[in-house]
Amino acid sequence: QWRLVESGGGLVQPGGSLRLSCAVSGFTLDSYAIGWFRQAPGKEREGVSAISSSGIRTVYDDSVKGRFTISRDDAKNTVYLQMNRLKVEDTAVYYCAAHYSSSDTNTGLTANNYDYWGQGTQVTISS
Repeated sequence: QWRLVESGGGLVQPGGSLRLSCAVSGFTLDSYAIGWFRQAPGKEREGVSAISSSGIRTVYDDSVKGRFTISRDDAKNTVYLQMNRLKVEDTAVYYCAAHYSSSDTNTGLTANNYDYWGQGTQVTISS
């Protein structure tokens, strides 16, 4: 049975860093694209970053380019989101999600394309 479990959230000051983890079970990363999404109170869920099933293609929203880095460890079946230079506006619940993918070209940040979701982890940026 599939499962995605996020961890690594917390409270940090502006300018700080966090690394989120998404531990996947029930399927292997080499057949699934993994995305990170976030939802702040009163706002729509938005895509942050994604990595293709090959691990070669990565996608970032403009708001996080140059600050966030997505990566994965196939041996641990885990995807990471390294978040640096965090801003107050990065505050949200962060979710990882997966969809079956045989091609790098369909790796994107459209939430409706993702079939499997984790429960989320809270990230709060505040001084």
